[in-house]
Amino acid sequence: MKELLSQKILQLKPSGIRKFFDVANEVPGVISLGVGEPDFPTPFHIREAGIQAMQSGKTFYTANSGLKELRKEICIYTEEKIGNRYNPDTEVMVTVGGSEAIDIALRTIMNPGDEILYIEPSFVSYLPCITMADGIPVPIELKAENQFRLTKDQLEAAITPRSKALILSYPNNPTGAIMEQHDLEGLLEVIQKHNLLVISDEIYSELTYGKKHISIASLPGMRDRTILINGFSKNFAMTGWRLGYALANCEVMEQMNKVHQYAIMCAPTISQYAAIEALRHSSEDVERMKESYNQRRRYLYHELARLKLPCFQPEGAFYIFPDVREFGMSSEEFAVDLLKEEKVAVVPGSAFGDSGEGFIRISYAYSIAELKEALLRIERYIQRKRKELA
Repeated sequence: MKELLSQKILQLKPSGIRKFFDVANEVPGVISLGVGEPDFPTPFHIREAGIQAMQSGKTFYTANSGLKELRKEICIYTEEKIGNRYNPDTEVMVTVGGSEAIDIALRTIMNPGDEILYIEPSFVSYLPCITMADGIPVPIELKAENQFRLTKDQLEAAITPRSKALILSYPNNPTGAIMEQHDLEGLLEVIQKHNLLVISDEIYSELTYGKKHISIASLPGMRDRTILINGFSKNFAMTGWRLGYALANCEVMEQMNKVHQYAIMCAPTISQYAAIEALRHSSEDVERMKESYNQRRRYLYHELARLKLPCFQPEGAFYIFPDVREFGMSSEEFAVDLLKEEKVAVVPGSAFGDSGEGFIRISYAYSIAELKEALLRIERYIQRKRKELA
């Protein structure tokens, strides 16, 4: 049967996250610190808006690019957050999660053989989406000592005549890194000199701690050079609603909408009505969830420091990325052994690319009680391993 299948797809590796958690789900009594999903249910008034839409019969297709009312709200929200003004008729598209927006953006801009630069460690979808669109993935390895921020020199060194675009993802999954304004400004000269497009995945934009999120699309000369991707899953605790969006120059968006038309048609209608409510009336909900994540972030960082597991303090998203190289195992071996011995599930850093090797991703989208119990188990595990190595 394999000879009838696409060689390109056959050669793709399954998601390192899902592969690991298929194993973890078979372990009774496991504490999972791995899934990148808010532990909060969608706020009630958002759920209620979806229910009301369903009960009133709003169950038909929408326009390909989404409900006009929702597109207007996305533009209002984006202007409030980053200062950019977009046209709701021609520069916004509602998608099935941020993941569809990433896939569509790549398929729209690439010709076979184009190189797409992306930062690594990174969200697991970038490399396979580039490959499926017949592009050449070019990872830029980021360093823990630089808090996993991309520098001008790193970007310049990765560029070739075939470079087409750069994928940025800040706040970052899996590291929790952010880019401040001066970091992004350092990239502009290189991006513009080499005529690169930027796909900026800002799905965690509301989740920064102590520092305001800065979008590269808001910087001089970057609005029309950037495909800005965001969504409702992380910021509004709406993962199961499967709703995201993209904003871009009208010429780019016109072509993106073609791909969307033929692949998807439109995003779920009920979810779109719920998203209108989220954008209009959820600022307090977002702040409440963010403060809870921040409390967990501080607790987890403090405890990992006490356990002498090296890691920098994350400033965004809801992940922390400790270094486990002292134990002489691969990150996957460490994660499997921790799961087997103490029934704690974390994600091997290698799931996020080769440069994640030697690290593990821990999500703090879990209660303090769960984090405390998990850390007791992790402490027992690393104490045993350190004794064995002594």
